[in-house]
Amino acid sequence: MATDNIMDRKIVIIPTYNEKENIEKIIRAVFALDGLYHILVIEDGSPDGTGSIVKRLQEEFPDRLFMIERAGKQGLGTAYITGFKWSTEKGYDYIFEMDADFSHNPEDLPRLYEACSKGGADLAIGSRYCNGISVINWPIGRVIMSYYASVYVRKVLGMKVYDTTAGFKCYRRKVLETIDLDNVRMKGYGFQIEMKYTTYRLGFKITEVPIIFVDRKEGTSKMSSSIFGEAFWGVMKMRMRKIKPRTEA
Repeated sequence: MATDNIMDRKIVIIPTYNEKENIEKIIRAVFALDGLYHILVIEDGSPDGTGSIVKRLQEEFPDRLFMIERAGKQGLGTAYITGFKWSTEKGYDYIFEMDADFSHNPEDLPRLYEACSKGGADLAIGSRYCNGISVINWPIGRVIMSYYASVYVRKVLGMKVYDTTAGFKCYRRKVLETIDLDNVRMKGYGFQIEMKYTTYRLGFKITEVPIIFVDRKEGTSKMSSSIFGEAFWGVMKMRMRKIKPRTEA
């Protein structure tokens, strides 16, 4: 595996709500990688004490581990937008999205980074569907719903991305600086579609990197049919919208 350029500033954004079983393990797994990755946890007031675990770990990793605490669950999209704004303001070159529950393998982070830093991508997607279906431990109904949701999105939006709802990604900073983050409308998993489509419409290069997605072993899934419903109906509206880059104030 290629060695990361430590001169590149890299940060992994991890939204959390009730992830006490996973958060310390995922943080230590990321910090064990070569390449000096930083982590920003967006903690939505978990009643299980997730935030307290992160605070304890901040004493061990004061220069690499950061946390923004919010008052209660405010949606996946707003969590990432908060993280994107913080990360671009701090000057990070590569900004990652990753779940806390090990459904995304931290060892794939360098592959996403390399797709951008050496492969020329502006957005690298950890894709479950670009080489067939690579999902472990999901019920067949959920696999079918997720896979055909991506087929539907690809057809409606004309975007050549196989895993349109993927949440394991690496952005170059210039992408997030160009997107008008205040105008992103979808809050649940539809947010993932909207960000990819906006990136595509603004002319950035998108690459899919095949991964194996493993459903969480600990903690409780945040997925629901209503999340897919938002994405399904929101896509038609998205297709009709004009997408413009952010303008400076």
